[in-house]
Amino acid sequence: MTAEFFADQVDVSRETLERLEIYARLIERWNPKINLVSRRTLDDLWNRHFLDSAQVFDAAPLNASTWADLGTGGGFPGLIVAIMAADVRPDLRVTCVESDSRKATFLRTVLRETGVSATVLNKRIEAVEPLAADVVSARALAPLPRLLDFADRHLAENGTALFSKGEGYEKEFQDALETWRFQVDKIPSRTNSEAVILRVGEIERA
Repeated sequence: MTAEFFADQVDVSRETLERLEIYARLIERWNPKINLVSRRTLDDLWNRHFLDSAQVFDAAPLNASTWADLGTGGGFPGLIVAIMAADVRPDLRVTCVESDSRKATFLRTVLRETGVSATVLNKRIEAVEPLAADVVSARALAPLPRLLDFADRHLAENGTALFSKGEGYEKEFQDALETWRFQVDKIPSRTNSEAVILRVGEIERA
């Protein structure tokens, strides 16, 4: 998969695509040292990671002004959100929370090289002061009950959580209902027929 494939799937400007190409080159350069993505998915970067993250951006409320991505890792979906927003939603303020210092350094390098603005917090999610973000996202971070705990801490009132989940999400969903109450939309993934994006709101402890 290539940048051209991504451009066929997502309506982005040439400038945004160029920034994503810079990002892709940086991943390829840094990945052997700090394992930003699985080596077996590196050849499918534009679909498995870039498009998969772009669909999270598309699922967010258009009136959101602040976005917190938790456990950003190699930048998914947080950096993709920041890069896409730079062109079409420049007022959206993105914060990436990443406890691994090497990955946080990588995230800041991508932002500098692409000229995109976002905040990187090199801290554990639990140690960050409540962010009161309009949108909280996470991908491949933790089971849903734990994610709802994070969202409860960092979401603004009436905020929206966006969690990318694979085929085992139904069990996590049932487990979460034991301790949480929430509204949820299950959005089918465009990159994996067995995956979904859970768009969650009205979160409260049961």
